[in-house]
Amino acid sequence: MADKKKTGGSSVQFSDAEALRFHSQGRPGKIEIVASKPMATQRDLSLAYSPGVAVPVQAIADDPVTAYDYTAKGNLVAVISNGTAILGMGNLGALASKPVMEGKAVLFKRFADVDSIDIELDTEDVEKFISAVKLMEPSFGGINLEDIGSPDCFEIESRLRDEMNIPVFHDDQHGTAIISAAGLFNALELTGRKIGEVKLVVNGAGAAAIACTELFIASGVPRANVRMCDQHGVIHKGRTDLNQWKSTYAIDTDERTLRDALKDADVLVGLSVAGAVSQDDIKGMAPQPIIFAMANPVPEILPEKVYEVREDAIMATGRSDYPNQVNNVLGFPYIFRGALDVRATTINEEMKIAAAQALADLAKDAVPDEVAAAYGKQLSFGPDYIIPAPFDPRLIEAVPFAVAKAAMATGVARRPIIDEDSYRTELRARLNPTTAVLEQSFNAARANPKRIVLAEGEEEVVLRAALAIKANGYGIPVLVGRDETVHENMKKLGIEDLDMFEIQNSRDNPLVPGMTEHLYRRMQRKGALHRDVQRWVNQDRNYFAALLVALGHGDVLVTGVTRHFQQTMRLVGEVIDPSPKHNPFGIHMVVGRHDTYLIADTAVTERPTAEQLADYAEQTAAVTRRMGRTPRVAFLSYSNFGNPEGENVEMVRRAVKLLDDRRVTFEYEGEMSADVALNPDMAKLYPFSRLTGPANVLITPGLQSANIASKLLKELGGGRVMGPLLMGMSKPVQIVPMTSNANDIVTMAVLAASGVTD
Repeated sequence: MADKKKTGGSSVQFSDAEALRFHSQGRPGKIEIVASKPMATQRDLSLAYSPGVAVPVQAIADDPVTAYDYTAKGNLVAVISNGTAILGMGNLGALASKPVMEGKAVLFKRFADVDSIDIELDTEDVEKFISAVKLMEPSFGGINLEDIGSPDCFEIESRLRDEMNIPVFHDDQHGTAIISAAGLFNALELTGRKIGEVKLVVNGAGAAAIACTELFIASGVPRANVRMCDQHGVIHKGRTDLNQWKSTYAIDTDERTLRDALKDADVLVGLSVAGAVSQDDIKGMAPQPIIFAMANPVPEILPEKVYEVREDAIMATGRSDYPNQVNNVLGFPYIFRGALDVRATTINEEMKIAAAQALADLAKDAVPDEVAAAYGKQLSFGPDYIIPAPFDPRLIEAVPFAVAKAAMATGVARRPIIDEDSYRTELRARLNPTTAVLEQSFNAARANPKRIVLAEGEEEVVLRAALAIKANGYGIPVLVGRDETVHENMKKLGIEDLDMFEIQNSRDNPLVPGMTEHLYRRMQRKGALHRDVQRWVNQDRNYFAALLVALGHGDVLVTGVTRHFQQTMRLVGEVIDPSPKHNPFGIHMVVGRHDTYLIADTAVTERPTAEQLADYAEQTAAVTRRMGRTPRVAFLSYSNFGNPEGENVEMVRRAVKLLDDRRVTFEYEGEMSADVALNPDMAKLYPFSRLTGPANVLITPGLQSANIASKLLKELGGGRVMGPLLMGMSKPVQIVPMTSNANDIVTMAVLAASGVTD
């Protein structure tokens, strides 16, 4: 590519242009402010501002603690940086750090439902930085410091923790420490070691290395058993070049090099640079060495190099393409969640250790099927699984609960938890588990790559999607199109390697004769002449692409950006049959903040029969279960259980009766209006309803109502609307909307490839 540079510290890859496009498209940046109260009428505004706002103002003036009750303070974290140590890029300044800080704010919201504002301070003066942050204490429930250079970060965090009465947390230090401590606890258990007896070597002496070492010592590693090395070797008392933080770890020893320190060492923690550790260094370690090589994006030594000389090692890295990823997203969102929920005044060592222990314990629990499926194998506690997967939906409950309990036990909680069961329920309800399952679908696609046939391979948006699919390992893109046109458009995108994709060109393809005969056999009694079929195969990319999949030259078909859904569906249906068990239909998936709703049939059958409606309910319920949710199906109508009566209501009633006869194992009810299906207060009017909560599967009586509802939600709703997801075909086929962007195409392809739409 012209912009060859690939970004990302894990196996996820993308071009510079794609990253810039992502940040600039639509509303620039990644965050916005959304009002949490209605703002539609003059009365709303009067309550929100003047004169209504005067009442909570006076209440807070009388009792400052009520700020947590009447404002967003209790769920608001400031992500603050001066840009002096941005990622691995160095001191690029406060303004350049803004995309990173916005990204951190997004992670807070995505993983723990914590609202976050990024603040970039344009100063490298420690005193000015500390003063500015202290002045913001009334605004926030917590402070997350980020990308601040060493050694300033030590003084800044230490001073702010002492001088502020809200949690202050430097994630670059403590996030890595907490996750690696969890891995260390489990690795020690697997190798039969006691934490008070291990010899531990830390290679690196920056902020993360020192924070890790401090937490390991606080967890029970004897300080005398720790060797810390920097670029000059072992930190010992004979050195005169040590600052106050390094000198804390200076010991009396004859060891001078990393290799000396690693002699008979049990644990190596690397927080330095790529290639800092050699195979010869590793050879001298104790039996069953524990090696955490966490330099990013390339670790101090690659796992395969370690296993060449030490088959008995347990390894962790910072990368997602190796087992045991030390990923800070396992820590900081949940730690703040727990701290905020009990209104903690600080995040102390006990809270950090509690978080690490909760992560360690979670890795030992049985892994949910949906998490294991995402990795293409059954995960279980062992050398390759000592740290939980980052998208495990149980994290939102396990880690904040442990942190909150530790805060209470150490006396820093200002609002203790009274009912632990209720708090656990509240934590589970904060996030939509489907978002984790969707991410797991990407992991599943990567674990078992399929050949994804992209019928419109000449289109720029499809080429961008193909780049993402290939770079991230979600599958093997097969582009259908004319070679010269595809290559020309690849050049326009700055792609220099014109051979990076497989291109299937129907104009001169040796597969065409067999395809023609196959399609002719299907169409000869439907009015098609042989020469008609020959022309279709040669000239229509949907016919050709569908035949590639039908005849086993591809696994998944994705099309739709150049033709209306119904036109494309007709052509594809002439090549690929429906499933022998089911009729085709479409599902729109509405992914909201706390829940996901599936609407069917939004794409295929204008007037479905009662039998078809019952089938749609069963299949959509199955999709809901594959996404880790318990289905609750509502058959929608304008009528609620006979009020008012109508001729179209009877079909819905018959569908419900059919499910009665089939003895299905999920909840269903109908006929009912949408508000009764979704609003608990409305549902109370019908106490006989079999639904135990709001419906998450909505079966509408016809294509017209389903399609209108899904598209209204897409344009007016607050969640992400995906689809229609095509169900009920004998081969995986997805017909994307004509307005799809590259990200939409990738998502639809991955859902099909990972089996969600089977």
